Amino acid sequence: MKGLLVLVVGPSGSGKDTLLAGAAARLAADPRFAFTRRWVTRPAAGEDHETVDVPGFLARLTAGEFALHWEAHGLLYGIPAAALAPIEQGGIVVANVSRSIILEAAKRHPVAVIEITAPESLRALRLADRAREKPEAIGERLSRQVTPPAGIRLHRIVNDGTIDEGVIALADLLRRFTDQRQEAF
Repeated sequence: MKGLLVLVVGPSGSGKDTLLAGAAARLAADPRFAFTRRWVTRPAAGEDHETVDVPGFLARLTAGEFALHWEAHGLLYGIPAAALAPIEQGGIVVANVSRSIILEAAKRHPVAVIEITAPESLRALRLADRAREKPEAIGERLSRQVTPPAGIRLHRIVNDGTIDEGVIALADLLRRFTDQRQEAF
């Protein structure tokens, strides 16, 4: 049986990286799950990713090392092709991606999409707290709107409680996918 690619999406400041790290730790003993790290052309700064410069990214892209890739906020992002191998053995691969690549991913793999979001005021505080961007860049991130593709079901987690509540909600949802892989997500 083919596995599932779970695409975790959502606006900046919604807490995706925090909840993903917590869910990965919670599900670490379950061999059905693989959490992939993305490659980003930005130094590591509080989020879980592999750092690569633009020439290195483009070389990997040309060599076919990325199964999925996109550009957002002036940065390049990629999901390694090798990281998706567990799908062929029935595993569930979880990846933090841009909403802009949902359809491309769905053409290649069975997918489920989880949108993690939070109220704009809370996202603004989180973005300011990480002190990675100037206020105008934060404003741009907050105003960015991406409409989910038609025909794709979103499973939504509103991350406005404690970190533990959000992690439990994400881990529980991921566990439900192991029993429902035959359904259309």
